[in-house]
Amino acid sequence: MTQHVDVVVAGGGQAGLAAGHHLRRQGIDFVILDAQPTAGGAWQHMWDSLHLFSPADHSSLPGRLMPTRPGEAYPDAGHVVEYLADYEKRYDLPVRHGTRVDAVRRDGDRLLVEADSGTWRARAVISATGTWSRPFLPAVRGRNDFTGRRLHTTGYRRPADFAGQHVIVVGGGNSGAQIAADLALHGDVTVKWVTRRPPRFLPDDVDGRVLFDVATARRRALDEGRGDTGGVASLGDIVAVPPVRDARDAGLLRARPMFSRLTATGVQWADGSRSDADAIIWCTGFRPALSHLAPLGLRGPRGHVATAGTRAVGEPRLHLLGYGDGTGPASATLIGVGRTAREAVRQVTGLLR
Repeated sequence: MTQHVDVVVAGGGQAGLAAGHHLRRQGIDFVILDAQPTAGGAWQHMWDSLHLFSPADHSSLPGRLMPTRPGEAYPDAGHVVEYLADYEKRYDLPVRHGTRVDAVRRDGDRLLVEADSGTWRARAVISATGTWSRPFLPAVRGRNDFTGRRLHTTGYRRPADFAGQHVIVVGGGNSGAQIAADLALHGDVTVKWVTRRPPRFLPDDVDGRVLFDVATARRRALDEGRGDTGGVASLGDIVAVPPVRDARDAGLLRARPMFSRLTATGVQWADGSRSDADAIIWCTGFRPALSHLAPLGLRGPRGHVATAGTRAVGEPRLHLLGYGDGTGPASATLIGVGRTAREAVRQVTGLLR
């Protein structure tokens, strides 16, 4: 049976919940369809040692501050999961967990949302499916030749899983630096950290609060036609969180240039020498999870959906939320998504009325 609502939100992580908060305040009839079986979004699947870049009071969704914990400067992933679950309950958000959205189609003056457990007809759709389900693996020579363990950031949990092993970590961003540091500080793991370009560490006193301010200033400058300020990229690539600083200062976090190919037992470097490895961890980023939007035919030549703010240019009844700066400054962060969610819901409200 097809159900009818004003708005369907696809995804119940931080972006979907922020949208739900503002939809609730506007009195709009909506439902949030979330593929995860329980509350907490992708934060449920992070590695054990992960902590946020920002303190709790600077990592909150609209309407409710994240509570602090004694002795914890920066919340860990478990803290975030508890906060999101509480947020969902506090605002009585209509989240249907374990419901994966498969397709969104045009259906006259409505959008038809097809999920694995039913179909919804909606006047508007907010897509907030994030990126965690679409890990990116670069094309590397010999990638299929390697016979050791291969995993992405999504599959990493703790150093103890690699005790006594030689591990190569690929990626010069925050996840690569943090996982390489996590392994390097564990005395029973031998780690080689590999990056395509020399890693750039942000100053030690820079955390998520500064990054949010810089991203906001960049967006404002672009909107006002004052040119691109460079944003966070002008400062560096890697936040020097305590474990990263510890490993770096101990000389354990030294990056090597990218290898030329994979072999059956490890990697071959540009000079022809080889290194054996038991495992390779690809910390090479993600792509937006947008396969459910394919029936709308909105993707351009490079696979991107053109947006004006969060609104899809080719389908004004669709908004994309939380996929990165393209859908709002810092919109892939806890504190940043609230502002863009509010604007998306403002536009959706105008459309409905």
